[in-house]
Amino acid sequence: MRVLVVEDESQLAEAVARGLRREGMAVDVAFEGDDGYRKAALTRYDVVVLDRDLPGMSGDDICRRLTDEGVLTRVLMLTASGTVEDKVTGLALGADDYLPKPFAFAELVARVRALGRRTTPAAPPVLHAGDLVLDSSKRTVTRGGHLIDLTRKEFGVLETLLMAQGAVVSSEELLDRVWDENADPFTTTVRVTMMTLRRKVGTPPIIDTVVGSGYRIVPDLLHSGDGGDGAVGVGAGWSDGEGEPASS
Repeated sequence: MRVLVVEDESQLAEAVARGLRREGMAVDVAFEGDDGYRKAALTRYDVVVLDRDLPGMSGDDICRRLTDEGVLTRVLMLTASGTVEDKVTGLALGADDYLPKPFAFAELVARVRALGRRTTPAAPPVLHAGDLVLDSSKRTVTRGGHLIDLTRKEFGVLETLLMAQGAVVSSEELLDRVWDENADPFTTTVRVTMMTLRRKVGTPPIIDTVVGSGYRIVPDLLHSGDGGDGAVGVGAGWSDGEGEPASS
């Protein structure tokens, strides 16, 4: 899931971004309204977490312009005031949800995930390809009953491919959906991540390369009950790519 946090309190913005990244989301941050609007208008975000009181363009104006322009991104509006009148005003501007400050981070995550499910066609919480099982809510992947240790990016790539249900997903789309704005579009990071992901999920192969187009889940596995008993990577959960667990 790709998320934009627009919040002028830098410590709060960075704390929210770090927490959402720990939940496996790709997160960009803007600290003032004009930059936030520019990013939201140019990039296909699933959810924008938007403060109402921003320097430059206000959160209200950003929300109104995105709505008027037909941008499909879901907006979760944040504000220091939680009165009914403020909530009604925010929702009338086109916001999809409203959360007053201070807020519990667990509630923010739950609301962001709920909005993200509205952005794209609903996918089941548990995705299958042969004997591989990805549980989006628990953030776990197993194959043949063995837990596979994946980094956040590997998990995101696999989840994106499984959700595509056999359709080809380009490297550019994977970079857009799984990585944040700091990713170099000319980097080999998608190819390298794909290599390690394939090694970890083992054989028989789960992922096809469609030359010149991208990657897809092997179509036959989406309709079979068992992908074989080949070797799989076995771990204790999923990590952040630095050798540390990604969640406690």
